[in-house]
Amino acid sequence: MKSLSDHVPSRVIIEGVDPEIDGGRFPIKRAVGEDVEVEADIHTDGHEVLAATLKYRPEGTGEWSEVRMTPLGNDRWSASFPVHEQRWHEYALEAWIDTFATWRRDLQKKAEAQQDVTSELLEGAAFIRKTAKRAGDDGDWLRGHADIIDRGDQQLGVEAALDETLATVMARHGDRTFGHRYERVLRVWVDRVRARFASWYELFPRSTADEPGRHGTFRDVEKRLPYVAEMGFDILYLPPIHPIGRAFRKGPNNTLTPGPDDPGSPWAIGGAEGGHKAIHPDLGDFDDFDRLLESAKTHDLEIALDIAFQCSPDHPYVKEHPQWFKHRPDGTIKYAENPPKKYQDIYPLDFECEDWRALWEELLSVVMFWADRGVKVFRVDNPHTKPFRFWEWLIANVQKTHPDAIFLSEAFTRPKVMKYLAKSGFTQSYTYFTWRNTKWEIEDYFTELNQTSVREYMRPNLFANTPDILPEYLQTGDEAGFRIRYILAATLGATYGIYGPTYENFERAPIKAGAEEYLDSEKYQLRHWDWDRPNVFRELIALVNGIRKENPALQFDHRLRFYPTDNERIVCYGKTTPGYSNIIVTVVNVDPYHPQSGHIKLPLHVFGLNVDDAYQVQDLLTGAHFLWHGESNFVSLDPRGVPAHVLRLRKKARTERDFDYFM
Repeated sequence: MKSLSDHVPSRVIIEGVDPEIDGGRFPIKRAVGEDVEVEADIHTDGHEVLAATLKYRPEGTGEWSEVRMTPLGNDRWSASFPVHEQRWHEYALEAWIDTFATWRRDLQKKAEAQQDVTSELLEGAAFIRKTAKRAGDDGDWLRGHADIIDRGDQQLGVEAALDETLATVMARHGDRTFGHRYERVLRVWVDRVRARFASWYELFPRSTADEPGRHGTFRDVEKRLPYVAEMGFDILYLPPIHPIGRAFRKGPNNTLTPGPDDPGSPWAIGGAEGGHKAIHPDLGDFDDFDRLLESAKTHDLEIALDIAFQCSPDHPYVKEHPQWFKHRPDGTIKYAENPPKKYQDIYPLDFECEDWRALWEELLSVVMFWADRGVKVFRVDNPHTKPFRFWEWLIANVQKTHPDAIFLSEAFTRPKVMKYLAKSGFTQSYTYFTWRNTKWEIEDYFTELNQTSVREYMRPNLFANTPDILPEYLQTGDEAGFRIRYILAATLGATYGIYGPTYENFERAPIKAGAEEYLDSEKYQLRHWDWDRPNVFRELIALVNGIRKENPALQFDHRLRFYPTDNERIVCYGKTTPGYSNIIVTVVNVDPYHPQSGHIKLPLHVFGLNVDDAYQVQDLLTGAHFLWHGESNFVSLDPRGVPAHVLRLRKKARTERDFDYFM
């Protein structure tokens, strides 16, 4: 038999807390300046009135701050608190039976029924005096109020008892003796804003030279910084910058017969010059790299590096720590395979080897090496092929010293694995956006990302393409397909990215029919890009990035909502700020071949507009203004021109004259 405690158990129940990830096993994520909105089911037996508070504080500090929770109905309660520091925070819930509020409610009912309430007034006055003993500066005021309540004048006593100021003061000093504190203290990891809102541009440093055939350097990358910044990007992501092994080096298009000058894959990390803490000598030295980091700051850019925990056969680890790799029965080290693909130039690490502690510590030191040097953004290659608990341990340790570190999970794998990596600490995650092309697919997937518990821990980064992935939609959709997918990525997601030069130049030739790999991929050979060639698409990129920075609604994910259309090839969605001071509605024709038209329906009542109001919308892509009436309006989009509207609802306009004035 379970024994009883020394104290009477609380009658209050707290359950159904949201957000709470896996019973508190994992934290939720927020960025500086955001609110944490918390809901819970809070109830008790009987009919007493309850009170509840949401308690919060930066982790490791002293006293809790509190905010009263508001009942929503059906025993559901809510409250929120802001986070202003880039660090761990924690929150808890507490609820209790509000004896005074219960007494006050019952007194009011009896008084309204014109019943005698002499006894009730005496009871209430006694309770108020009891509260006054622990009420500090409010004590004298409460005692004076109690004297009025039980003075003997029933009408005067009722009026004094129902006074709102009394209710406020008594709530401030509520008796929580028999209250209930939720069993778990829950945690929030708070990142800097760029973890939530940013645009990424990927390029290969070795393909940045001015002239064809020359291996690019960090100095060449430095010359490209204004180019990237002028398009409005925030993060410049570089694939691995380390020495590349020569053993089993791959040639163009992943062939096994490279020429003597073929550079190999940057992901075959390690050579005679060093490993993960070394720089490929053809790119420059550490002085050049440090100069690149500093130069990027002057353009409000950050450099993101690739973390790929794998080794070429020439990596120093292979000779110095052979125990860190898996071996075949004949003693040779196993290379990586993903049948039918073989990666003879890559040795995977064995995270469960007998010497695993030393291996894990060494890999942590790799990340710390670059973070200490000033790199705070990391794109992590294939994290789903390494243990979850390794990443949870590594990221937590890095963020102890570098709380501004950002980790992007490049895991195109099973949904639950992607989600668990996000729970384990990854700041952002690649998504299935690359393969979600139809209206139904887009609406279904992004509703899951933004309107379920997934939004509490998984931040999507919508890369439209990568060096590994040339989606079929881009292969077959002509230039219109690139424009469509770009606008979708940049407006559906607060964070998105493109593999830059290939995207700007509409590269869409696959290595073979049915494959998603690029022909003449930069992964295996140098490419030369004409960075000075006029390109209208770059103008679109700069325009959209400017729109994103000027409109706060586009800088968040969780307020994304989809709106009805009567054409399955037109998708319509909106993003808004709290209070609807900034309303952005995006309408996209997802058919890259044909013009599409139809009606969209907007929830004007949600925006604070009446269904009969006229209102102005401005297309931020073209500058055109429209005066719309009612919830349903007509759109027509031609993919050969601008395949989308990005509309800002500007203000109410009741007449055509009002519309003209506000243009």
